[in-house]
Amino acid sequence: MNIPKIKNAYAYDDHTLIVHFSDDKIKKYDIRRLLTKKMFSPLKDPAFFKNVKVETGGYAVFWNANIDISEYELWKNGAE
Repeated sequence: MNIPKIKNAYAYDDHTLIVHFSDDKIKKYDIRRLLTKKMFSPLKDPAFFKNVKVETGGYAVFWNANIDISEYELWKNGAE
């Protein structure tokens, strides 16, 4: 399966990401289910969450060296 790469990602106050993919599809991804995991707990801070960036090449979104979400996860589990 060829997963499109991420072009842009935007974070919203309700802990959702709007992700634009290279095939021009847009998906909404709710991260709240990840917030119970220790790795993702810093994302509970709205200011930190809003600093999402797209990894070079579009393979993931990330916030720092320890917190990222792959394009596969966002594509597969995001809602159109």
